[in-house]
Amino acid sequence: MLLDGTIPPSVAAVLAVCRSCFTVPTFRTFCVLVTGMIAQTRHRTVCGMLLGTGLERVWHHARCHRLFSAARWSVDEVGLALADLIVARLLPDSAPLVVTVDDTLFKRSGRKVFGAAWQHDGAAKTPRPAGFGNCWVVAGLVVTVPFLSRPVCLPVLARLWQPRHTGKIALARQMVELLAARFPDRTVNAVGDAAYVGEHLRGLDAQITWTSRLKVTSVLHELPPPHTGKKGRPRTRGPRLGTPTDLSQVLDWRRVKVRRYGRVDTVFLADRICLWYGCFHTLPVRVVLVWDSNCGPGTGLDRGYGAALVTTDLTSPAELIVERYAARWAIETAFHDARQTLGVGEARNRTQRAVQRTVPFGLLAYTVVLIWYVLTGHQPADTEQHRARARWYTTKTQPSFEDMTAKLRRTIIAHRFRGPHPHQAQPEEIQAILTAWAIAGT
Repeated sequence: MLLDGTIPPSVAAVLAVCRSCFTVPTFRTFCVLVTGMIAQTRHRTVCGMLLGTGLERVWHHARCHRLFSAARWSVDEVGLALADLIVARLLPDSAPLVVTVDDTLFKRSGRKVFGAAWQHDGAAKTPRPAGFGNCWVVAGLVVTVPFLSRPVCLPVLARLWQPRHTGKIALARQMVELLAARFPDRTVNAVGDAAYVGEHLRGLDAQITWTSRLKVTSVLHELPPPHTGKKGRPRTRGPRLGTPTDLSQVLDWRRVKVRRYGRVDTVFLADRICLWYGCFHTLPVRVVLVWDSNCGPGTGLDRGYGAALVTTDLTSPAELIVERYAARWAIETAFHDARQTLGVGEARNRTQRAVQRTVPFGLLAYTVVLIWYVLTGHQPADTEQHRARARWYTTKTQPSFEDMTAKLRRTIIAHRFRGPHPHQAQPEEIQAILTAWAIAGT
């Protein structure tokens, strides 16, 4: 099977933005393996990607392994090239970038796997939240598409984290600063959970804002008083405000509506500009307290009824801060879909360069699927057709990532078997098309 019959033109147009990141032969291999990973429905190892392309009798499998272990290309350059396409085609002009950061563990086995260790696993289903494998800190761009009520996260950068090495917050900051340098004319709003706020965030550039969850034990202070002109070092912080629970007793609350998690909620909000001296030192921050409308203010953060957010963004409305933090959940959805639908993490590479490239490669394939569907693949009738095939989904109104992947797989299959004389197809070819088409939709 020829290469020209493997990649549909619509997919090739998306991958073309990465052309400058590769040599000519390496770019061909990259495009083929991305397509093969998307088309493959079972074993998504490196050899499984080759099987998904239909080139297993044309290419030796060593060519595919070499892409990850020895070829000259940078995962960061490819991710930034896709970020250029996302910003140009999926975001409004001059709109700020929302970058969500988080980490996830891809379980592995074997003592010779580079960077593998026993680490915390928040998704573990056992009483002990730990697993052996590679931990990845990931940064993704959050975008809103017209046919979905929820935002989606498009992973573009990833860093392998190893215990007793550079901290996760420092890795997240590196990736956010890379995106800020790539788009110097746009504000970059970074969002992370409570694990992604700490001393490593001191000295952020003015182009970058950082929003995170504030721990209930954090101690807040007033802004430092003006210099009195007397001898001695000026004060670096004002009077103690206390914990977020203490702060909630003295703030004025207002009832507002915010859009989060695909719905509009009525909540109580209160905010205050102050200092979190233990984390950001003398940098002013803004604390936003949130309670659901059915609880009301004054119930106490220690009882779990509300949330406290902290941000270096001092100008945006508090409602927008809450919506921005809620959009962070899109990266959790991306991790789930990348694992369950595309099989990211199933490849069994062990050497350093191969390990450092394979999972980011899979996450970039996830991004390619979403970009392709938004720009080319979406049709208003997609959801209705899915309900017609699976009538038990009576309330389904929006396509899922699995629906997007199934449509792209069928596009790949249709392109692969579309020969110069389709009316002369042999019976075994027709049966192969029907079988692949049915598998792609499952």
